Amino acid sequence: MMACGRVIAVAALMMAAMGSMAAEFSVVGDAAPQALAGPGDAARGRALVAARESANCVLCHAVPGVRFAGDLGPPLAGVASRLSPGQLRLRVADIARVNPASAMPSYYRTDGLDRVAPTYAGQPILTAQEVEDVVAYLGTLQ
Repeated sequence: MMACGRVIAVAALMMAAMGSMAAEFSVVGDAAPQALAGPGDAARGRALVAARESANCVLCHAVPGVRFAGDLGPPLAGVASRLSPGQLRLRVADIARVNPASAMPSYYRTDGLDRVAPTYAGQPILTAQEVEDVVAYLGTLQ
């Protein structure tokens, strides 16, 4: 029983340490100007935006070329003409820094969140590369 308690304590410490697995990023005004990873791939980004398993953007946003999309959030058509890549990056990575009342999840933030299932605690919804892929796709939506 004592060994089991130690294993749980060690696992809890490891999970706490993993809570900051998502790398820190700089914020300037309402943007995250520096890429979180390598160059994004717009095709992979489009697949993520349209997927209902991972990013699930279509749950709330109308996305060009996707049928049966939501209308809770703003439509994504023309988003690149309204927001810079850095502004898009911050909104995908951590929308709460821009709008704390937003219903949109922070896809890259891992700390200070509540109501996160233990299975997902300390893990970003999207990896740094996936954030960059989504930003690359959104950047095509002029």
